[in-house]
Amino acid sequence: MTRGSSRPPKVPPSRKLPKLARRRQLLETARLIVRDEGADRLTLGHLAERAGVSKPVVYDHFATRSVLLIELYRWIDTEKVEAFRLAMSRGERSLAETAGLLAAAYIACAADAKGEFVAVGAALAGSDEKAAVFQELLDNSVRMFVSVLQPHAAVAAGELERRCVALVGAGEALAAALLRGKYGAAEAVAEFAALIDGAMRRTRRPPATGP
Repeated sequence: MTRGSSRPPKVPPSRKLPKLARRRQLLETARLIVRDEGADRLTLGHLAERAGVSKPVVYDHFATRSVLLIELYRWIDTEKVEAFRLAMSRGERSLAETAGLLAAAYIACAADAKGEFVAVGAALAGSDEKAAVFQELLDNSVRMFVSVLQPHAAVAAGELERRCVALVGAGEALAAALLRGKYGAAEAVAEFAALIDGAMRRTRRPPATGP
């Protein structure tokens, strides 16, 4: 269904689910509402209708629309990050292959201007909660980079984490430049892959000594 189409039919009443399963069902339904109808249509009442549950069930999980938007924003990003981390953990890859895949996935995700993540983020624009959650998601990306790149690292855990913080920052900057039209997607991905590869090949620098 696309935006502007007829109103979706009510779904049958949903069976009783354990609380965690119900929360996931509600978030998945909320994501479908944003995808099909736009973020403006995501209200607690409409979510209850689409999920086939009563309003109190929705309120038990999300006290306000802002809470729902924040949790959906967090969930969409976390799902993508964890799916990529899991996929990269299967099988052995060279550093160059890993850097290329990581760069392509991160730039594509960060520069996606049409997905549900961006739509929910726009609905949260200007809120203090969005800024806090965005930092949390950046930290989550750093942990994913550490997990994926650790097999190729020749430095201690603390230095690897610092390098991954720098890489995530670089990825965000390249994605922003791509959205502004400064670079093409292939250029941004190639540059980011080169940065990742170079960061992992560089060995630990010796500590500075006095004169």
